[in-house]
Amino acid sequence: MSLFNPVPEPSAASLSAPLAERMRPRSLDEFVGQQHLLGSGKPLRVQIERDNAASMIFWGPPGVGKTTLAKIIAETTRATFIQFSAVLSGIKEIKQVMAEAEKAAQYGLRTILFIDEIHRFNKAQQDAFLPYVEHGTIRLIGATTENPSFEIISALLSRCRVYTLRALTEDEIVTLLDRALNDKERGLGSMGIAAEDAALRLIASYSSGDARNALNALEISAKLADAHAAKNITTEIATEALQQRTLLYDKQGEEHYNLISALHKSVRNSDVDASLYWLGRMLQAGEDPMYVARRVVRMAVEDIGLAAPEALNLTLSARDAIHFLGSPEGDLALAQAVAYLALAPKSNALYTGYNEVLADIEHTRAEPVPLHLRNAPTGLMKALDYGKGYQYAHDEEGRVADMECLPESLKDRRYYHPTAEGREKLLAQRMEEIRRIKDVKRGEAKRGK
Repeated sequence: MSLFNPVPEPSAASLSAPLAERMRPRSLDEFVGQQHLLGSGKPLRVQIERDNAASMIFWGPPGVGKTTLAKIIAETTRATFIQFSAVLSGIKEIKQVMAEAEKAAQYGLRTILFIDEIHRFNKAQQDAFLPYVEHGTIRLIGATTENPSFEIISALLSRCRVYTLRALTEDEIVTLLDRALNDKERGLGSMGIAAEDAALRLIASYSSGDARNALNALEISAKLADAHAAKNITTEIATEALQQRTLLYDKQGEEHYNLISALHKSVRNSDVDASLYWLGRMLQAGEDPMYVARRVVRMAVEDIGLAAPEALNLTLSARDAIHFLGSPEGDLALAQAVAYLALAPKSNALYTGYNEVLADIEHTRAEPVPLHLRNAPTGLMKALDYGKGYQYAHDEEGRVADMECLPESLKDRRYYHPTAEGREKLLAQRMEEIRRIKDVKRGEAKRGK
């Protein structure tokens, strides 16, 4: 069978299909959400209505309408529409599609190719589309939950317009749920079941902006209500159907980095409530607690530093507790460490100072160690002045010698600038005291000359 046979229409009366599939919007007027793209006069809506949409990528979380939009384009376009999934298709299918699209183009026919989960294609597979997209043989529509900047080759990305779809709001989810409850043709209207507004709100809240999850939960709720001979979906029935909130999370994807970034930045900003929230989000979604523990240790040395040096020991203890107890028992140790870090005085003085050290190492000559700082275990080394002029600090007044310990080209270079936060205030005072002792000794040395 040719790939160019028309896409069969799903039967609206096929109640064996999941509710989410049956209630899929058939037109832009039925589509809910994404008003920033599909509102009246918005560029994407105008392109679809005028049937002049170019190649594009729909990027967004699951259940927000990426595939639905592609199907709506199929309904409104005068081009041949071909759909296949990157999960099931390989380079052989790609070449077959391209060959048939090229034949169709010779007769003035246009082809729209929709690829679901396009990020799953490797570089070679994505490369295969390039000449056909560039020459206009096909118009490509890709759908992805992953950041296109990382998952789609730059050459293909430059030839496509990227549209970012947002998670649906709770109000938008409730609108879809209410529509499904009352639709007698495709939805649950024939069951004669109503729902408490609070129950719909609960389902919407737990769906995390995913319309598919919300509609699936509504369908289960309706079946539970019917099994209990009830004509109303209550919050109790909805809770039973939901069981557990579905959290958007991908341990290898962008959301993984978004959440750890939110946790780190909340700690840095001393927001203990937000810090605990983002920690909970990560752990509840299934993140490896040891990964979180490693990042929490990093926060202690990067953002707390010597303003509260005990923070490092606390985070290492939390890591040990997680290793010893596992999750969820050890999760509270991480929560304790995160709360302390958020509330602790902050200083990145050591972090920035050490980065300056690394920059100087990278960009300055690697000078030899000054002779007076070298060890002299042999007579030859002593004869070469190794250790000559070294001043033993414990024999000096104030336990500080007026002795330069940096290479000559970096003489008097200062890297560490302690703040007035927490313990660093005391360290700043100690550094000032050391400076005064050296100044006095230098003055005495000059007078002695």
